[in-house]
Amino acid sequence: MFRLRFGLGGLAYLLLLSGPLLASLRPYSASASVNPKTGNSVSAKAAAMIMKAPPVAKKVRHEMDMFGDARIDNYYWLRDDSRSNPEVISYLKEENAYTDFVMAGTKHLEDQIYAEIRGRIKEDDISAPERKGPYYYYERTLEGKEYVQYCRCLISNASAPPSVYDVMPTGPDAPGEHVILDENVKAQGHDYYSIGAFKVSPNNKLVAYAEDTKGDEIYTVYVIDAETGTPIGKPLVGVTSYLEWAGDEALAYITMDEILRPDKVWLHKLGSEQSNDYCLYHEKDDMFSLDLQASESKRFLFVASESKNTRFVFYLDISKQEDGLVVLTPRVHGVDISVSHRGNHFFIKKRSDEYFNSELLVCPLNDTSATTVILPHRDSVKIQDMQLFKDHLVVYERENGLPKVTIYGLPADGEPIERLQGGRTVDFIDPIYSVDPSESQFSSSILRFSYSSMKTPPSIYDYDMNSGISVLKKIETVLGGFDASNYVTERKWATALDGTQIPISIAYRRNLVKLDRSDPLLLYGYGSYEICIDPSFKASRLSLLDRGFIFAIAHIRGGGEMGRQWYENGKLLKKKNTFTDFIACAEYLIEKKYCSREKLCINGRSAGGLLIGSVLNMRPDLFKAAVAGVPFVDVLTTMLDPTIPLTTSEWEEWGDPRKEEYYFYMKSYSPVDNIKPQNYPNILVTAGLNDPRVMYSEPAKFVAKMREMKTDDNILLFKCELGAGHFSKSGRFEKLQEDAFTYAFMLKALDMVPALEH
Repeated sequence: MFRLRFGLGGLAYLLLLSGPLLASLRPYSASASVNPKTGNSVSAKAAAMIMKAPPVAKKVRHEMDMFGDARIDNYYWLRDDSRSNPEVISYLKEENAYTDFVMAGTKHLEDQIYAEIRGRIKEDDISAPERKGPYYYYERTLEGKEYVQYCRCLISNASAPPSVYDVMPTGPDAPGEHVILDENVKAQGHDYYSIGAFKVSPNNKLVAYAEDTKGDEIYTVYVIDAETGTPIGKPLVGVTSYLEWAGDEALAYITMDEILRPDKVWLHKLGSEQSNDYCLYHEKDDMFSLDLQASESKRFLFVASESKNTRFVFYLDISKQEDGLVVLTPRVHGVDISVSHRGNHFFIKKRSDEYFNSELLVCPLNDTSATTVILPHRDSVKIQDMQLFKDHLVVYERENGLPKVTIYGLPADGEPIERLQGGRTVDFIDPIYSVDPSESQFSSSILRFSYSSMKTPPSIYDYDMNSGISVLKKIETVLGGFDASNYVTERKWATALDGTQIPISIAYRRNLVKLDRSDPLLLYGYGSYEICIDPSFKASRLSLLDRGFIFAIAHIRGGGEMGRQWYENGKLLKKKNTFTDFIACAEYLIEKKYCSREKLCINGRSAGGLLIGSVLNMRPDLFKAAVAGVPFVDVLTTMLDPTIPLTTSEWEEWGDPRKEEYYFYMKSYSPVDNIKPQNYPNILVTAGLNDPRVMYSEPAKFVAKMREMKTDDNILLFKCELGAGHFSKSGRFEKLQEDAFTYAFMLKALDMVPALEH
């Protein structure tokens, strides 16, 4: 997948600052009952809060002229690409200190929520073991440790065919566990640590892994002996996490250009110098980025060059690496191709303007132009993905906003493949749910997938594609007395301005919610890049549901939940549908008595943060509190600057503002450009200093300008994580702390903070 300005994880949280920074803040009079900035009367609560004044960013006039339109950005100076300017860092620290000051009174609640969230986790656990050759591979977590161990153990009867009933033996007579890599050891001395790829060689003797110690998503790749941990050769530096084995003695990987666009794919022979690696392909068009995937059969590597609308594919025959990359499909504007392999056929998923929800084709390896349609395009069913096995094809689809999994038998290898017949669809029990493919063994008849719903913890199933029998291999343990039957999940439909029906996924605790407008509600939204925000489980969310919150997801246009056209109708010159759809969902929830304006909180990250910023400007009266995580809020300035990472490849998503029509349309919704003197709700904004997707300066400018313009006394907080990037902190417990902080902010905004017990 191309790199996007998106992120669906937790919100950035910085450890509490204190001391000299707090002392440097300018106090208001403790007895004030009038806000000195606005002259407005304030409540006792607000008066107490403004004993310390929020930071005031200096104003330095920066004028930008285009198409006869002059925009003034007084906070442009906050952008520092080196991330080392003392004045900028000082300002960010001051904002963090102010956030800590305002939230100091809810620290007890934050700690309580954190203890709840952590208390639900079985800290000492393993993932569902996965068979590869003669081993079971799995990840282990240890009590009190932030990171995972990568482990394996021998399969005693590895020659027996895999079965859905296979269980990795444990106990004193079981083959011993071997820890290949311990992230906890590797992370020592680093504020941030993430492994973006962990790839075992086909012969199971070596492991290649990609390591990021800053959060900037620039990786170093190490190769080690899987048994001894001994390094093999020198590390590969300055690379992406796109990494695949090309046989047992070579690696393919991708590097980026100066704007962090994946633009070159390389072949590295183990033991050789990186400077001697062979460049398989260089994509020079800055609208396109490279992707790298191995076929399930492990016979081919596929290199795709992709923009937001167009994708074409090369292949590398691993047994004939000297032939280099071969063109499999040509570059045709508006045609999007994904490929895999089985037997003597390539399988192709093809999307075009005509076949917008995709069709499936096959072609012989020796004649890629001789394609046969095996699964035709359907207006109401989107083909999302495919997964190939020796005897089966699994198709992941979407219909009426929900994912579905359909399995087809394939003719014997070497026989012609005509139409797919008699697909078997997997049945799921919840009315709304999420399902995703997991890695499976190509040679087996066992499909592994991950399933969850808003009340069903993540569950790994092995499904026998011959018999239709599915066996639960692992369900995430949720401690603390969790009982799924206590919760309700449902789907409702809001009517958008143009009459379109917008699905909403809803969850709440059955015995706590009254549905009389008195319940607090958190509405989440994203709505970009054709990303589907399916209703899945999150254990930390129980701390809201168990306090009587309703949680809802607005499946707005710009996402992919309802098919390709759902996305097309929420991008470029139709982007505002994303925002008005979200507002329509909020109004529906109020109308149907799920909540009131005084009880409605909203949340979104990255492109979802753009959503939050835009709806705050459009309808600030509709919400009580808003959380915008690493938000893409300076749309126009960013998209006019091709030197910023990701800009050039994003013109097909947002539009190219160097063209007048797009310039003025984007200006009409860009959050920074539309802040005006009006009352806003309580707002928390987060950022990551090393974020390569949304520069920290975007949310920093948004907050500085909003402080200047807004006419209310509500809370406005900015929290910039100085040691991480787009996906916030890296440790599993650190991420829980972020959720606890965010929830404490919302409870504070709703006046739901319980008094301290003495």
